[in-house]
Amino acid sequence: MLSLLLAIIYLAFISLGLPDSLLGSAWPVMHQQFGAELSFAGVISMIITGGTIVSSLLSERLTRRFGTALVTAVSVAMTAAALFGFSLSSSLPQLCLWAVPYGLGAGAIDAALNNFVALHYSSRHMSWLHCFWGVGASVSPYIMGAALTRSGSWQLGYRTVGVIQIVLTALLFLSLPLWCTVRAEGEDESDEERPLLGLRGALKISGVPLILAAFCAYCGAETTAGLWASSYLVGVRGILPGTAASFASLFYLGITFGRFLNGFIADRMGDRRMIRVGIGVMALGVLLILLPLRSDLFSLVGILLFGLGCAPVYPSIIHSTPANFGKENSQAIIGVQMASAYVGSTFMPPLFGLIAQHVSLGLYPVFLALLLAALLVMTERLNRLKSR
Repeated sequence: MLSLLLAIIYLAFISLGLPDSLLGSAWPVMHQQFGAELSFAGVISMIITGGTIVSSLLSERLTRRFGTALVTAVSVAMTAAALFGFSLSSSLPQLCLWAVPYGLGAGAIDAALNNFVALHYSSRHMSWLHCFWGVGASVSPYIMGAALTRSGSWQLGYRTVGVIQIVLTALLFLSLPLWCTVRAEGEDESDEERPLLGLRGALKISGVPLILAAFCAYCGAETTAGLWASSYLVGVRGILPGTAASFASLFYLGITFGRFLNGFIADRMGDRRMIRVGIGVMALGVLLILLPLRSDLFSLVGILLFGLGCAPVYPSIIHSTPANFGKENSQAIIGVQMASAYVGSTFMPPLFGLIAQHVSLGLYPVFLALLLAALLVMTERLNRLKSR
């Protein structure tokens, strides 16, 4: 029963990843059609991730009241509706309006499913779960690239992904009895009576501020890298928009392939080593993007390596939470970690958008390097604190 449900959860995480890379892939064309500044993609991204922060913080209450299954199904339905809303939008205010359910759906499903998997499955499945997020995030730029290349229509790209989301929503609603059966077979009910730790209580635990800062820096780097990769390739490297949208998916392919491999080695290497290796590979990717060479190959390989390095960081930080802060606190702290991660996702992309508009789009790899340095400092300080 758990194996069948696990397959459904993997499909749910594909649906979570599908919308994440669409905006960055389509924006080089969208901003010209709407007459918007290049940096306005950061504003839309900020609205989406702002909604994600709100729903992430509310996810524990929602899950206790309605259950993981219903929260997941409704969240996917919300993102499907938002995608169709994007495809029908004729103005920037309409895009901003549809960005609200776009983000609200993502946060609730992310927190609910991560908690469910942490309760019922081993750590290797955490890596593979996030690998399936990468499957969705990798496929959607190809869908958008094909739509732009064949018809010049970014709207078609959004509608195509919206149809996929509707199919996944139907599967999730059909699976509701299965989730109830698994809960009846062994989910711990005591958590429903335990008082919430909350943000204030979490911040009082030693080391929590460090991991929140690390998560903020990491997700800021990941989201900025994904959102602006296509624009960087078009504006700095001179690659055609349709081709750039397809090549930008290399970043998400790196994350996906890396997390697939992590599932085989994470238990042997341990969370700390996985995080360090990931940071090292990310640094190599930034270096290749920075090299002032005429060939586009180095930038493309650098984007791929940056994604590959990102692969172990997110699931390893989540998996190390019980060991770092105690099992009794892990559920609450994981929720706060995700909220902190979405803060980074909210503010870092528009910040770089302003830098790109007023200084230079070519500072893309420099900005990533600064966030990477912050991630390294925070995680190593936490390691030293917990090793005492």
